[in-house]
Amino acid sequence: MDKTPSTDQSSDKLHILDYWRIIRVRFVTIMLVFLLTAVTTTVVTFTMPKTYMSLSRISIEKDTSDIAPLLGMQSGPAAFDPYFIQTEFEKIQSQKVLDKVVLRCELTEDWKRLNGGNLLDPIEARKILKKAIDIRQFRNTSIIELRAYDRDPRKAQEIAQALAVEYQNHRKEAQTARVKLGIKALEGRKEKTDTQILVMQANVDKLRTDLNISDAAGEDSYSIIEPEIVRRYESELIDVKGIHTSMSTLLDGLKALSANELRASILTAHPDAQLDVLIRELHTGQQTLANHGIDLGEEHPRIKGLKKVVATLEGQIDNRIQGILAGLGLRVNSSQAQVEQLQRDVDDAKQRESDMRRTGREYFDAKRELSNTTRIRDTILFRIMQEEVDLALPKESTVEITDEADRPLKAIRPNIPLNIALGVVVGLILGVGLAFFIEYLDTSVKTIDDVERALGAAVLGVIPQNVGSLLDEGDESPHAEAYRVLRTNILFAGRKDESQTTFSVVSGGAGEGKTTTMFNLAVVFAQMGDRILIVDSDLRRPSMHRYLKVSNNVGLTNYLLGQATIDKVIQTTEIPTLHFIPSGKLPSSSMGILSSAKMKEFVAEMKSRYDYVFLDAPPIMGVSDATVLASMVDMCVLVVQYRKYPQMMTQRAKEMVTKVGGELVGVVLNNINISQDSYYYYYSGYYYDYYYKSREKEESAEDDDKSRKETKLLASAKTGGEDEKPKY
Repeated sequence: MDKTPSTDQSSDKLHILDYWRIIRVRFVTIMLVFLLTAVTTTVVTFTMPKTYMSLSRISIEKDTSDIAPLLGMQSGPAAFDPYFIQTEFEKIQSQKVLDKVVLRCELTEDWKRLNGGNLLDPIEARKILKKAIDIRQFRNTSIIELRAYDRDPRKAQEIAQALAVEYQNHRKEAQTARVKLGIKALEGRKEKTDTQILVMQANVDKLRTDLNISDAAGEDSYSIIEPEIVRRYESELIDVKGIHTSMSTLLDGLKALSANELRASILTAHPDAQLDVLIRELHTGQQTLANHGIDLGEEHPRIKGLKKVVATLEGQIDNRIQGILAGLGLRVNSSQAQVEQLQRDVDDAKQRESDMRRTGREYFDAKRELSNTTRIRDTILFRIMQEEVDLALPKESTVEITDEADRPLKAIRPNIPLNIALGVVVGLILGVGLAFFIEYLDTSVKTIDDVERALGAAVLGVIPQNVGSLLDEGDESPHAEAYRVLRTNILFAGRKDESQTTFSVVSGGAGEGKTTTMFNLAVVFAQMGDRILIVDSDLRRPSMHRYLKVSNNVGLTNYLLGQATIDKVIQTTEIPTLHFIPSGKLPSSSMGILSSAKMKEFVAEMKSRYDYVFLDAPPIMGVSDATVLASMVDMCVLVVQYRKYPQMMTQRAKEMVTKVGGELVGVVLNNINISQDSYYYYYSGYYYDYYYKSREKEESAEDDDKSRKETKLLASAKTGGEDEKPKY
């Protein structure tokens, strides 16, 4: 038989429906775990001892020197150190700080209750204290919150305050000790440096004497007198060279001029008072001669006298000019000689300086080393003075207690609303998680998809939970529709041809509802007008006779053993077309009677008499009778109870039917709780809600209408009686 394909659904929708189905099916488990967790959390919360919390705040900074601002030294802003706060967290919880807090708060005495009433060891008290405090950074600042927890609010306040104070004292003491150690180390280094300076100074003095070095610059300079002499000589040489060049150029220029040009420009190039007087007198004489020459003539004595005077002045002027040129020549020669002498002096000074440096190199190196060591000694001395002043000054603490610890007014633990809320949430999560875990471990059949995937067979019907005999429930039973659907699916979907008229309903294990399913299915067939025979062939545990309320003394076994005829074992029921053959009493010596040839003849004969024959069988996994019956009948229907047996058992039952040649037409999923599992609602709940309940409402409405009419009639009768009374 072909497998019926399942309906296509989106993965998301299918998952959501599966989750909701599991929650509804396991609702009781979820509620039990939820209530147990919530109640337990509530009880534990109210029985827990109260714990109080006190808080103090401190502001911390890195240690700095107080002397720097005092001496006018400007320090830049400190670089951000991401590890500083974390380091201080660990220092606050260090052994040195916590031991002082234990001693200050007398915790070894106050916490005796934690040691059975005995005095606590300080180490144990410190370990307990470390667990009783909480240190946090306040919103990315340098402020640290110190939280202390204790059952006594006064003690919590005392611990929080003591922790802040002891940490502040610890920082002060550590800084003071660090400064003292630094001063001591600096003083030792200074003494060592002083000794080195004395030795080096003696060596420098000895070298200066031995090398006959005249160090005019003193101990603060490395230069001697020779470099100064060289620089002075070079400066004078430059000046003299400038004068010589200027005078030589002037002399050469004057010599290149003509007499008249020389007489006209000599005073400008080289001013001379005597020459200036002679030139003026010459000009005066020449002018007088020119004035009288017009009136007196050339031969006039006065004219001749003036000419003689002019000639004399010109001779004096020429002689004076030659004297000036000769004087300039002498000065040029003199400056040349001076330049040459200064050049020799410069060369001599440089040679002396070079010789001095070559012979005094050891001295100058020793002097330089002495100067460097002296500066180091002075720096160390200055640092010692700075640290001593810093130590003597009143210090501004790098740890400031910004908030004192207050006595807590109410306990912070247990947090009753939070604990109960967490208990509710955790209980719900645990309940749902346990439900899904149980569902994961449960390998039984849960859905139609499980059946079709595991067995490869179609589901012909879904039977609701708590179904009884349809004879007892009546024709209008809301459960009858499920069996009508099953009958239709068997006839039109499961049966291959009309010659297949014998049925056997089997199951893998006991208690899966195969007998009830077969009986009600036969009743539905009979109600539709078919001639039906039910045979209780479960010879080991017969139960079919109880549904019909008949005796089981005579039945199938009596016929097969030849103790009774077929007509004597067939019994009628309240439905005319429904007949029944009980199992009868099975002797222990006749266990294999169902596999006899007479049984096969019986099945063939009943098939010819009735439209359909139903043979009840024991569980197929228990005994071999079920497989024998499966091989004899035309069709087998496998009943699987919802969430009872593992799928492997159901698969094994199917294999046993097919191995003996049985025709498995389909599967019936039994005992479904429609109210909890909406997955199966439309298989039977739809008919119940939209057909049976609607009819109940109509009948109820008719009853209500009839009741209202009767009430009106009674009211009318009562009103009429009052009207008939006489009026006074």
